[in-house]
Amino acid sequence: MSSARPPLADPRHDAARRRLAAVPWPAAVLAALERLRTGGHQAWLVGGTVRDALLGRESDDTLDVATDLLPAAVMERFERVEPTGLAHGTVLVLLDALRLECTTFRREGAYRDARHPDHVEFTREPLEDLARRDFTVNALAFDPLSGVLLDPHGGLEDLERRRLRAVGDPVARFREDALRPLRAARFAATLELEPDPATRAALGRVADRARLVAVERVREELMKLLRARAPSTGIELLREAGLLELWMPELQRCFGVPQNRYHAHDVYLHALATCDAAPAGKDAVRWAALLHDLGKPDTRVERRGEGTFYDHQFVGAELAGVLLERLRFPGELRARIVHLVREHMFDYRPRWGDAALRRWLRRVGEDAVADLFDLRIADVLGTGLESAFPAGLEQMRARIMRLVAEEHALSVRDLVLDGHDVMRVLGTGPGPRVRAALEALLEEVLDDPSRNTRERLLARLEAWRSEAERAADA
Repeated sequence: MSSARPPLADPRHDAARRRLAAVPWPAAVLAALERLRTGGHQAWLVGGTVRDALLGRESDDTLDVATDLLPAAVMERFERVEPTGLAHGTVLVLLDALRLECTTFRREGAYRDARHPDHVEFTREPLEDLARRDFTVNALAFDPLSGVLLDPHGGLEDLERRRLRAVGDPVARFREDALRPLRAARFAATLELEPDPATRAALGRVADRARLVAVERVREELMKLLRARAPSTGIELLREAGLLELWMPELQRCFGVPQNRYHAHDVYLHALATCDAAPAGKDAVRWAALLHDLGKPDTRVERRGEGTFYDHQFVGAELAGVLLERLRFPGELRARIVHLVREHMFDYRPRWGDAALRRWLRRVGEDAVADLFDLRIADVLGTGLESAFPAGLEQMRARIMRLVAEEHALSVRDLVLDGHDVMRVLGTGPGPRVRAALEALLEEVLDDPSRNTRERLLARLEAWRSEAERAADA
């Protein structure tokens, strides 16, 4: 099979071609493209691989490739492949540390499930393949071997203007694949692009189709969105389009809920500002920052003209758990986020004694301290009124480091005796009584770490047994 002749280069793209030609494409990738082209075939780097190279963004270890070869032919040319999507023409080629997601040029039929085309037709024309893509900045193809760059929909100009624009009719694009509005919000935030008016207007016209999208795909897009420098950009797009209510109604309810003199924003805008201020590389903290005040609408009480939100952290933790479970977050990550939401209102005072600080450490867990500090700092910055490091936090950090270095018992696991000792001394079998005894011993050790010796703890158990025996005889 011979392929159609590639389109001629456009001289207006010279600067972009020079930038792409200067990219140090891995030798293994160039060799793979050569292998795909053997026999007169075509192979192009496409989509996000080209877009990110033009933006100077670091790409991941999977490169997007489009070719006129059929999937079976691609698989014949490489030793290590995975047929990840044969029905849609996609084969994953494994090249040591790199991967090529090779997809055959194709045209697509209708999308009855709002996510996948009912059928695809393979083609030999790269321009037909680019015409099916979502946004112009993703409808780019580059051949690093010949230096030819394809940009049939003006994606280069849109990148220069920092504009996000759908390929063709945006309503049609979004209705055929209802995940695309969420991808638009993600790209607006991660690539810092402004949707053009037609694309922005189309976002809100697919809510009926968006309900059909698998929740796992929604979760993955939201995860990527929250890793942006400022996730608020994309979240606001979803709210304005009426899609935030579809996927995160608990957050939507926070919109317009007033706070008090300690905040410049309502609850919703404060949540967005807090999320933006949280570390982008820590998923659990970012999500906790976004969800930390979900309980405020249900706990708001007006007192002397100001809003109060007593115990909102506990209500918010329950709501966050429901939201994250609905989005099918992994159990461990969901538990971490909910824990941070529940504990985010810690109120350190210099007058806390070491015992109080040890009890706080015991409750929140030593592993959660750094995340809670990050969340507290973001929460303060998100008020819109303060920009300084929260008062007392540095002193608290120093005291915690000292307590941890002293290796005092902070949990039942740290006691010098265990459940077997308790059962032997108290003459009981496994059960709640053993756990209660260990917890009681820990409370005494938190007050005075010097009590964590076998002699003293066994003596306490002996005393409790004697008291129980006397009470039984009375």
